[in-house]
Amino acid sequence: MVKRMITSAGGRFTKAFPLSKIRTVRPMFCYMIAYLVCFGLIEQWNRLHYTVIHTVVDDVIPFSPVFVIPYILWFPYVTVFALFLLMKNEDAYHRLCTTLAIGMTVFIIVSIIYPNIHLLRPETMPVDNVFTRMISKLYLVDTPTNLTPSIHVFNSLAIIASAWNWNWTTDDGKVFSNRIRSLCRVFLTVLGALITLSTMLIKQHSFSDVVIAIALYLLTHFLVYRLDFVFIGGKRVRRPALRPRSARS
Repeated sequence: MVKRMITSAGGRFTKAFPLSKIRTVRPMFCYMIAYLVCFGLIEQWNRLHYTVIHTVVDDVIPFSPVFVIPYILWFPYVTVFALFLLMKNEDAYHRLCTTLAIGMTVFIIVSIIYPNIHLLRPETMPVDNVFTRMISKLYLVDTPTNLTPSIHVFNSLAIIASAWNWNWTTDDGKVFSNRIRSLCRVFLTVLGALITLSTMLIKQHSFSDVVIAIALYLLTHFLVYRLDFVFIGGKRVRRPALRPRSARS
């Protein structure tokens, strides 16, 4: 009985997530492990000197605790859409992963050679509610160091661009309806914009972190979507455009 249950569960998993997809996701999975190890080491690395990041815009941006919700939603936002692309269209998936890897690698390099910090977090919370308590816990696990460029912003832009550049056709030829495509694009764009705003409104990032992330993303977008600079399993490949520019909507 137990053996049949295990065999049945294994069959359902293999059907939903075939071996070919496991091989496809393996390079990015390995990269993420390396990235998280590097990020953890950098977070624990106490430098003698940090450059304080601050702009005049930061002084006029209010502290809005409710925006901790979209900030936290960033984690499933990126992961779920990446896995969705993996299952539906590998070309779009590889372009997204290449974009994410470039941004996160640049972030690690900048954090090593240009240690930075901001002093924007409130010393005490203005009110005591579920949102401020969530932010307090977030502050405990995420130090206000090594912030630029904002990966929250960079990766959100990568998701938005992927949704708009992909023609919403699967590898097996299925075409999503215009209604589904439009709803998904609008949803991902709005949530991505809220995540970007949240980085400043809960004082996790400076305005300059956001601007630098946008600039870095624009350069990366040109490399990936215009010059077809795409990595698959560690090898650079040139791919045709996702769809003719005249057909993009």
